[in-house]
Amino acid sequence: MIVFKYIFWLFYRIWFYIMVALPIIIMFPLLILSILKESWYPYFFKLARIWARFILISMGFKSKIIREQQTIKDESYMFVANHTSMMDIMLMLVVTKNPFVFVGKAELAKIPLLGFFYKRTSILVDRSSPESRRAVFLNAQKRLKQGLSICIFPEGLVPEQEIILSEFKDGAFRLAINHQIPIVPITFADNKKRFSYTFFSGGPGKMRAKIHKFIDTKNLKTEDTRAINEQSKKVIYNQLLEFASK
Repeated sequence: MIVFKYIFWLFYRIWFYIMVALPIIIMFPLLILSILKESWYPYFFKLARIWARFILISMGFKSKIIREQQTIKDESYMFVANHTSMMDIMLMLVVTKNPFVFVGKAELAKIPLLGFFYKRTSILVDRSSPESRRAVFLNAQKRLKQGLSICIFPEGLVPEQEIILSEFKDGAFRLAINHQIPIVPITFADNKKRFSYTFFSGGPGKMRAKIHKFIDTKNLKTEDTRAINEQSKKVIYNQLLEFASK
């Protein structure tokens, strides 16, 4: 029986990479056009949402989005979520229609095909470089002034398998306070179970996400960063425990 499981997991992973590449190849001319100008990013974002939904459906994932509050069109937000899986990017793109830009690790730009577009549309950070971290703030400010939102996985890296939630870094929360935009905590319940970074694991099934009530940053100052960080983490942590009990 275990042999059949390993065979399934092997083909399931291969299928995933095929499903990631196929829509990119099909939409390649449109994707190229959409990144020629920064002002055309919302068009790229719409194509990215189609790509993400295609992957989720083709992998047998049934997404269920629970919303405590709705985003408003043309408003900017700071989206923060727990990081558990390669599927976090896809599910995040499905969660909201508000165009946002990912802030993510520079290593992802090395992924064939996907990395080409990731490098040109996301804000990349080399966590070993102080200059790179400072550049993230400047690039994020530029994007927010364009009316876009920002998405950051504040844990920075995917935590070890047994860790529910790692400590949050302050960057996302400092940015939100500086620009007086709402923080939107989002909890991903099943991504690690469905498609973790462990190669021989995962499978089709439900994929729940909960958008929590927004955290207002109006009238907050930089010294409030740590408190708002802890508040966001507590919301997501408690929700993970609630999901695990069901």
